[in-house]
Amino acid sequence: MAQRLALQRLLSLPSRGLLASHSRALGTSAGRRSTFNVQDGSDFQDRVLNSPKPVVVDFHAQWCGPCKILGPRLEKMVAKQEGKVLMAKVDIDDHTDLAIEYEVSAVPTVLAMKNGDVVDKFVGIKDEDQLEAFLKKLIGA
Repeated sequence: MAQRLALQRLLSLPSRGLLASHSRALGTSAGRRSTFNVQDGSDFQDRVLNSPKPVVVDFHAQWCGPCKILGPRLEKMVAKQEGKVLMAKVDIDDHTDLAIEYEVSAVPTVLAMKNGDVVDKFVGIKDEDQLEAFLKKLIGA
């Protein structure tokens, strides 16, 4: 399965976009509005650094097993916050410059950002209770 995804990624970038939109379609409508894939550095600047709302940044990779567990779990928890926080997904293979800038040395790495500043961070998988505490700390609830 992983080899097929890697091959599909190499052979056809548009198909990867289809996979990404398919995975978003599985979430709730609130999840789709609050979660987005970062397209480039300018998009990161506009939607993360200049966001009036707090943003959780999920640095992940297609080949990363723990990322495949954490990503949907985190999306679900962000959706439960009903728009109080946004989630930006950054594929480190597509955006190595952002991964280097934010000193991502392992995936998954999750940053909590407010007003363009990193205010909290964790690396690895967390359970739903830990994610809820992380998000509540970020939004001040």
